[in-house]
Amino acid sequence: MQAPRRATVRGPTFIRTLARLTIADVPPPARSLSDQLSQWVDWTHAVALSTALDGRPPAALLDDRILRSAEDDECARVRASLASAIVADRAFAAATPRGPGPASAASADVDETLDFPFYRQRYLALQQTMEAGVGRLRERLRAMLTHGTPGMVRLAAVDAVMERALGRRERALLSAAPTLLGQHFERLREAALVAADAQATADAQLAPSTAWLETFRKDMREVLLAELDVRLQPAQGLLAALRTHAKNSHA
Repeated sequence: MQAPRRATVRGPTFIRTLARLTIADVPPPARSLSDQLSQWVDWTHAVALSTALDGRPPAALLDDRILRSAEDDECARVRASLASAIVADRAFAAATPRGPGPASAASADVDETLDFPFYRQRYLALQQTMEAGVGRLRERLRAMLTHGTPGMVRLAAVDAVMERALGRRERALLSAAPTLLGQHFERLREAALVAADAQATADAQLAPSTAWLETFRKDMREVLLAELDVRLQPAQGLLAALRTHAKNSHA
């Protein structure tokens, strides 16, 4: 008998990567995005959103110097900086399993990397770094939009409201990522233990393999970089609005 095939998961790379690392099927959403947003945005944010959409902001002249600054690969610079922070994090530093002999500070560090709480703490720390960096970028881009047309000013106001309205929900949803990675970590470790028992050797001094740990680190790094891309999507939308205005104004 053939095992039933898992349903294809659609969406951003972040979602597809997490789905690939889990053993459970991910059901398709029962409601549309607009229906879900209606449940996530409370009445106070709904009022603020309505005000931002219905307002008549005054027209302003977009300073070319500000526009050039926006188009000067600011979004790419922030992404590169945050991606470097992820890749260079100590969670992905190579470690050698401790061999026989007295314990040391280095061996204690190695022991720490063999348990998931270490990686969970690093993931949460990197999430905070991403949230802060992307938040500053969105504020910068919104400030640029306020120097543009009434539509651009309105877009900046809407983005600010949506960031406040969905921030808590976003953090709650993204907090599931380290939990899913923890399950992936345990499955890889258990599989490695089973394989080691099956291939047991008389050489007691043989260093244990950490191939499973390197696989987990690679997967965790991939998930973090994919999450970064998801977090940057609102900022990329704001930047696209600025570039569209620049293109139209010079046409």
